[in-house]
Amino acid sequence: MATDAHARREPLVYRHPGHILVVEDDADDFELLDRAFRKVELAEAVVRARDGEEAIQVLSEAVAPRPGERAPPLPALLLLDVKLPCRSGLEVLRWIRGEAGLRRLPVVMLSGSREPGDIATAYELGANSYLVKPVGLGPLVDLVRAIRYYWLTLNERPDLRGDNPA
Repeated sequence: MATDAHARREPLVYRHPGHILVVEDDADDFELLDRAFRKVELAEAVVRARDGEEAIQVLSEAVAPRPGERAPPLPALLLLDVKLPCRSGLEVLRWIRGEAGLRRLPVVMLSGSREPGDIATAYELGANSYLVKPVGLGPLVDLVRAIRYYWLTLNERPDLRGDNPA
């Protein structure tokens, strides 16, 4: 007699992992994204960087804090736009994958670009996922809910500060 696999599983529980670093330069896009995060009860977990340089600064401080200062926590997830001022999202991704303390950081490209070149380059540089920003709050809430479910509930995250091999 077959047994129900679901009957033996633990219930899926959202495990608050820390914060989500969202790198988004457009204030209107971020405001809409923030509303979506609030609707799925994740707004308190969101930290924003406004451009590629700011993202690198935030991540650098988490990996190598200033002397005498405690390292701020690394984000559990990075949502990274492709088209950013100062340094593009693709340049930030290349930098992240070149940094020993950040190589395992889950990076989801969240962009308005459907350019095949952007998508291919993002994956070649080590993006974990590439999502296109939907139009409107309802579809964006659905996307954020899916991000929460997959990346923060189902996904087993690596130890970002540990020395275990990738």
